[in-house]
Amino acid sequence: MPDVGQANDWDAFSEPGAIAIMRHALAPGIGDPPEFTIDDCDTQRNLDERGRAQATAIGAALREKGISFDVVFTSQWCRTRETAELLEIGPVTAAPSLNSFFADFSTQDQQTAETNALIAETDDRLMLVTHQVNISALTGQGTRSGEVLIIRPTVNGVQVLGSILIQP
Repeated sequence: MPDVGQANDWDAFSEPGAIAIMRHALAPGIGDPPEFTIDDCDTQRNLDERGRAQATAIGAALREKGISFDVVFTSQWCRTRETAELLEIGPVTAAPSLNSFFADFSTQDQQTAETNALIAETDDRLMLVTHQVNISALTGQGTRSGEVLIIRPTVNGVQVLGSILIQP
């Protein structure tokens, strides 16, 4: 079993209105190659074996704690979709507002507003699987690969309640 690491705020999931937002599991490198195409995983930076094992371990830990989700929203990038599927904690649905804007920060404000709206309009227990830049824009906090932040919507955005990190 991978190291659970220092962040282990499992109790934050019991807070009223708590949802999860996760940075995709370990996918070595930074950004995507210049020939990146959203519909072709061969052109993207993807999870490696450690990333797949990390996503599987995070899902197992969540299930062991009895934590499940009505829907898992994910960006359309292959590394986020694969992470969401390997978690095996709820049905996976693409949400374009969670797509990375690392290569074009001009869409940051619009995508962050759309993500806040997605959270606000969904009464279900949610998990979002996305990218570092999206999480930073939404929460004001950085995350490591595979880190899960437990957040709660507020009138001004979101409040970070805690985090979970299982190292690859």
